[in-house]
Amino acid sequence: MAGTTPQHTDAEGVDGGVGLTALLVAASRAVETHRHDSLAQDAYAEHFVRAAPACTHWPVRIEEVPDGDDNPLWGRFARYFGLRTRVLDDFVLRSTAAGARQVVLLGAGLDTRAFRLDLPSDCVVFEIDRAGVLAFKEQVLTGLSAAAEVKRVPVPVDLRDDWAGALTAVGFDTAAPSVWLAEGLLFYLPGPAETYLVDTVDRLTAAGSALAFEAKLEKDLLAYRDSPIYTATRRLIGIDLLDLFDKGPRPDSAGALTARGWSTSMHSPFEFTRRHGRGPLPEPDDALEGNRWVFARKLAP
Repeated sequence: MAGTTPQHTDAEGVDGGVGLTALLVAASRAVETHRHDSLAQDAYAEHFVRAAPACTHWPVRIEEVPDGDDNPLWGRFARYFGLRTRVLDDFVLRSTAAGARQVVLLGAGLDTRAFRLDLPSDCVVFEIDRAGVLAFKEQVLTGLSAAAEVKRVPVPVDLRDDWAGALTAVGFDTAAPSVWLAEGLLFYLPGPAETYLVDTVDRLTAAGSALAFEAKLEKDLLAYRDSPIYTATRRLIGIDLLDLFDKGPRPDSAGALTARGWSTSMHSPFEFTRRHGRGPLPEPDDALEGNRWVFARKLAP
């Protein structure tokens, strides 16, 4: 972050590491899309999966999974991602209905909200991610002749670099209300990087802006190493999420925002399962037990 010299290449794409998790979420959205009782629709998701050599064998429909919803990965975990997509879709739509006209996707991955949500026509969606991820996404969408519903501005920059400068350079207006998503992002970052990111969002946002992010409360992530979700993800698609998550202590980002004049609320995903009547519920040795979704709004000074 600021004052450091990151050792990485911005050309990294979706072939491995954290980039591969973008495809896992896309596959989950595809499975959700084809359900008869889907919570979210993303017609582009399965095309990302089929375009990436690493995951051409992954299912995009629950009917393609031999044990169906009993499968911890493609059943329960995929349904979790479907629920998260719906909840954050609703958050963006509420925020734009309240006046925000700038949507910022931090670690956008293969997000297609600019294409599939009914956003106000004067809305602008800024998608921040590494150049390699955005290039893969652009290639697939161009091949589909996909047209965004609103203005869409890819911002190819690593979140460990000066992403704030890159964002303002392409037209983000710090004086206008905005809505920000950090979907499935922060627990891959070291604690100081999360603090820097949240501080930067606070610095760049005007009153009336909103932020949603996902947090994990576990003190020891490895306590869930043998949980069905993590075991199935390693075994079936070779992604070791616990190896990708940062193991250091997490900051209290919700508390930091509250101290700076934001209203914040923290929720278990299971609350939304009960609200929508679909999604994961608690179970023994549950890797989702510590997951929380945080919603924050910046109040007028």
